[in-house]
Amino acid sequence: MIRMTLAEVTHAVGGTLHTHGSDTPETVVSGVVDTDSREMGPGSVFVAKPGDVTDGHLFVGAAVDAGASLAIVQRQVDAPVSQIVVEDTVASLASLARELVARVRARGDLRVVGITGSNGKTTTKNLLARILSDEGPTVAPRASFNNEVGAPVTMLRVAEDTRFLVSELGASRPGRIAELAGLITPDIGAVLMVGLAHAGGFGGVEATQKAKTELVQAVRPGGTAVLNADDPRVAAMAAVATERGVAVRWFGRGPTADVRAEDVEVTASGTTATIVTDGRRIPLRLRVLGEHHVMNALAAITVAQTLGVDAAVAVQRVGTVEIAERWRMQPLGTDRIRIINDAYNASPDSMAAALRTVAQITEPGQRKVAVLGAMSELGEQAGEEHDRIGLQAVRLRYERIVVIGSAARRLYLAAISEGSWDGEAVFFETADEAFDYLSSELRDGDRVLVKSSNSAGLRFLGDRLGESFS
Repeated sequence: MIRMTLAEVTHAVGGTLHTHGSDTPETVVSGVVDTDSREMGPGSVFVAKPGDVTDGHLFVGAAVDAGASLAIVQRQVDAPVSQIVVEDTVASLASLARELVARVRARGDLRVVGITGSNGKTTTKNLLARILSDEGPTVAPRASFNNEVGAPVTMLRVAEDTRFLVSELGASRPGRIAELAGLITPDIGAVLMVGLAHAGGFGGVEATQKAKTELVQAVRPGGTAVLNADDPRVAAMAAVATERGVAVRWFGRGPTADVRAEDVEVTASGTTATIVTDGRRIPLRLRVLGEHHVMNALAAITVAQTLGVDAAVAVQRVGTVEIAERWRMQPLGTDRIRIINDAYNASPDSMAAALRTVAQITEPGQRKVAVLGAMSELGEQAGEEHDRIGLQAVRLRYERIVVIGSAARRLYLAAISEGSWDGEAVFFETADEAFDYLSSELRDGDRVLVKSSNSAGLRFLGDRLGESFS
């Protein structure tokens, strides 16, 4: 965070200041701003966020012990620290982020990028951050900090010398991306794809498309929208960009893209391709596992080019990234038994892509094993989409399909109906039961995909399998 006085912070969040000790309204704070007391250090600002399980107000004392010099609260607490009382601490995060980013922008050459899409946001964010970090000080989210708390917390890490801010913008409901992007008015907005992730919460894929379009609508006039040329729903956003005086740059696999990939080949050690842009052909070796990550790399390279980074330099830098993020196509175990832990999130698109990837990297004589849990937030489409994934696993000739949890039972039944009735498909209510089965079932040469939505908790099963077979 940049240096701000208590009075300036109070004005930004619209609260009432209660100073402590020798503090005055002119006392300066400049440390980390966070809702997690464990992230506090000298001069930090602790935001006491009420929660479903606990209440941040209970941790103000711990934050002060860790060095916090200011607390933003909804009610005063008995703690030796200056406090700003606001009506809504989560809203105060957004207000403070808006003010801070605007101040840094006015002082220097800060460039702001917003990234959204039904899948691929975190990978693209990490690839882009890797490219830009060699160009200048870069702020990007930790993990998947893309909601109404995580996104502003990331924005509040911007300092006076920050050159690039990369914001990952998720959508828990219609209007959320507009709210988050409105805090920063991006110079560049990248839309990766429109799929069925969270479709249940939006009422269908058309509503999801409308929500993702909110990022294009938030890009400043004169800025750039980076769009997926291969996704018709994303491509349709170009008209919105043009109406707003926003330029469009395209990425994709097809011939119309400004930055495209050809000759894509997937192996167990990564993916190779040729990046074609501006009449140049640049070889890419992507260490992140999965053909679908080529599109994420294309998006990151296109954004970087728009920011003035040479394409060959951008391609070289994305090739140094080893994994997208923990629990995202993360290789574990050994070459003897390889576990691919991709159970941080799941949608029909990402589930299908992961199944295809493991099928592509499994060599003759090796077995494909799918350990699958439920895909959440699909609403009325949940049954049909779980059916489709069960059918796909059978048609990709997975030798073992292990389905876990009652919410995923329909996937198991679909696999049985498609022909996996001779022990190829099995069902367990719990991850512990599945672990016991897999511990005795897996053998040399197996390639094991662990995939589910975060709520199913299979990422921990993936870790456990990785440790067991390492």
